[in-house]
Amino acid sequence: MAPSRTVTALDKNWHFKQASHDDASYLPVAQFPTNVHLDLMHHKKIPDAFIGKNELEVQWVGEVAWIYKTTFASPKVPNGANAVLAFDGLDTFATVQLNGQTILETDNMFTPERVNVTDVLKNEGEGDNELVITFDSAYLRGWKLVEEHSDHKYVCWNGDNSRLAVRKAQYHWGWDWGPTLLTCGPWRPINLEVFESRVSDLYTENSVDKSLESATVVAHASIEGTASNVKFDLSLDGNIVASQTAKIQDGSAQSTFDIKNPELWYPIRYGKQPLYTIKATLLAQDDEVDSVSKRIGLRRLRLIQRPLDDQPGATFFFEVNNVPLFCGGSNWIPADNFIPRISKQKYYDWVKLVADGNQFMIRVWGGGIYEEQAFYDACDELGIIVWQDFMFGCGNYPCWPELLQSIDREARENVKLLRHHPSIAIWAGNNEDYQVAESSNLSWDPENQEPETWLKTEFPARYIYEKVLADVCSDLIPDTTYHFGSPWGGNKTTDPTVGDIHQWNVWHGSQEKYQNFDKLVGRFVSEFGMEAFPSIKTIDAYLPQGKDDPDRYPQSSTVDFHNKADGHERRIALYLVENMRYAPDPLEHFIYCTQLMQAECLASAYRLWKREWRGPGKEYCGGALVWQINDCWPVTSWSICDYYLRPKHAFYTVKREMAPISIGITRREHKHPKDKYTRVRIDTKVQIEIWGSNLMLEDITADCVVKAWDVETGKETFSQTVSRDVLLRGNRSTEVAALEVPVETPNAGQENRTVVAAYLYQDGKQIARYVNWPEPLKYLHLQKPKSLHVKVVDGGKSVEISAEVPVKGVSLETEDDAVMFSDNLIDIVPGEVVSVGASGISDTTVITTQYLGMLN
Repeated sequence: MAPSRTVTALDKNWHFKQASHDDASYLPVAQFPTNVHLDLMHHKKIPDAFIGKNELEVQWVGEVAWIYKTTFASPKVPNGANAVLAFDGLDTFATVQLNGQTILETDNMFTPERVNVTDVLKNEGEGDNELVITFDSAYLRGWKLVEEHSDHKYVCWNGDNSRLAVRKAQYHWGWDWGPTLLTCGPWRPINLEVFESRVSDLYTENSVDKSLESATVVAHASIEGTASNVKFDLSLDGNIVASQTAKIQDGSAQSTFDIKNPELWYPIRYGKQPLYTIKATLLAQDDEVDSVSKRIGLRRLRLIQRPLDDQPGATFFFEVNNVPLFCGGSNWIPADNFIPRISKQKYYDWVKLVADGNQFMIRVWGGGIYEEQAFYDACDELGIIVWQDFMFGCGNYPCWPELLQSIDREARENVKLLRHHPSIAIWAGNNEDYQVAESSNLSWDPENQEPETWLKTEFPARYIYEKVLADVCSDLIPDTTYHFGSPWGGNKTTDPTVGDIHQWNVWHGSQEKYQNFDKLVGRFVSEFGMEAFPSIKTIDAYLPQGKDDPDRYPQSSTVDFHNKADGHERRIALYLVENMRYAPDPLEHFIYCTQLMQAECLASAYRLWKREWRGPGKEYCGGALVWQINDCWPVTSWSICDYYLRPKHAFYTVKREMAPISIGITRREHKHPKDKYTRVRIDTKVQIEIWGSNLMLEDITADCVVKAWDVETGKETFSQTVSRDVLLRGNRSTEVAALEVPVETPNAGQENRTVVAAYLYQDGKQIARYVNWPEPLKYLHLQKPKSLHVKVVDGGKSVEISAEVPVKGVSLETEDDAVMFSDNLIDIVPGEVVSVGASGISDTTVITTQYLGMLN
């Protein structure tokens, strides 16, 4: 009987030490997989790098070498079988010795390695094998490589030039939202495999007919060894859909399955996420010697780039199963600086947070890692579409031959690992590297189409993105879109009419007002953002003395240390002072004000850009991905949820804007001079424009009701159905009404104190709501409500909020992290009770509120 493949996890008996110390200093690891910072913190050899300014105290860790070692017994290796050590990830410059013999040297954190050790293992019963891995300093090795290849023009944003020479997670060098923590260690599993034959790769090529009534699945298995056949089983929900046995020829086997009426995978909201299982069982004669299974999803997914009816350039939007999508979503960075401690559950919780926030897409940013399978599994299960960058970011990367070979292998291995996931819609070559080339005025000719000559320019990395990675994707995933970079469109990276753009003229760049996001639109905005402080609980967690810390104020050196963005003090202050009355004390209210500002800013972008999703031929904006959903440590950043998964208020305003049905308002001032030259005889009208957004696929009809109040008296000054039976066509925005701001006394300047709310009603039920305020908010004489009621009802399942005057941005807050609200930061107007879903409320729960102007 042929032996089956066995896999033994080498996750026990690991010890580590600083390479320059003697063997007596070996200590057991904290976990496995692991990295050196986690192990040092576990043994209290270094302080927690996330607390206070401890990041500075641990910098030495990244500049010395470390050794990890373990012992393990030899398995039985039958005659003709192989024993292979499989290293899923070594970070980064590793020398691996088995029983004193060097078996592997690595220089790429992202590339898994396999080494045949059949002849190096001790014979069964001769005692334990010793596996020793020495990790050199990636930082010092990087600088050495820079010196060796000094003819390249090194340019980077964030970190330093040494990172460009090293194939390691680039954010480890520090970013404008994260600390500098240069890790090393066995960061992914290590296994010992014994086999005569094995399935080395399993993947499918899936195609769904345009009618959606049939699909073809071509299953491919790559084989090592002497087995003769592969049995392919395709199943759904545990039930076999089809089976075939294929003969192995030249190390591979394939079978084709034709499926009638397939169960199709859809993004969240638009359908279900059925996942088929493809299983390849390896047969040696009639013996089953190995099997591999992967979950796949059947969908027709395309990036649509075609001319528009009446604007220049081309569309840039995704279509799934013939459904065009406005892809509202977020950018994703690694969820921790110490990746091995991110659990499978935490990955799921993060992706669930995205889904619960009415978002459809997540972009895996190119300065982190090719994420863990658990991340993509969660996206597959929850219906979140993935934009996947290759791991290059914000730099001009060198291209010496050995590095290009390493990059090619890295790309091929990771595409193979991830290509079965139905959630992945697009691969992009890099993050902002074309922008670096443009802004640094590097010498290169975009019109030149001869790849070998690109390597001789000041921007040789173009060869990586347009040749190496393009070839990898063409070879391995020809049916998946490959995009040379993000942003990229073929012209300048700032061209809003083609490809995707990163819109940083709010916060960075020209520092535009966020009310002007409608002028900053692109065909697909894959980055934009605004900073805000995290929860007070998060700040208290990183202050060394918590609530009693003397640095517990916004401008303290410790709080400043936990914001890595250049000029953050000036930029937060600029956007605050432009928009609202605020004070730095108490800290809790300052946090509230920064979160209100961020929430208003990001909601403005989503609202105004989604308005440009106007239907076939008019898809002027096909998506918006906020920078960013998450943090890698406790920090003030652009995230809309902090390191501990605590949503900031922007999470809720984005959720409202991405609701299936929403309504939007914008104010515009129109000046009409009565004479050619006059500063006096001018008619000024302040108009509101109202539109509805229907992201569902069915048309609906609704009535649009507009109400208005005087912000100072709370008096209702207008209430009228301005449009009856408005047809809101499916999957687009529709203009509903335009009217002057309704005021009690015309020509008296009351527009600047009038709050306007628009509602959509269907069969008497409110289905959408938006409250529009005169801006800037700082000019308003906001009144403190005498009766702001927050009432827990329905056995703790909801909270009702009401007030007798207009109240801007009511925040529901509680000390209890178990309490979750379905909505927050809510504008309250007189005569209306707003109900918010809740969970986790108990008899002891205390809910407090903050709102704009409460301290005035």
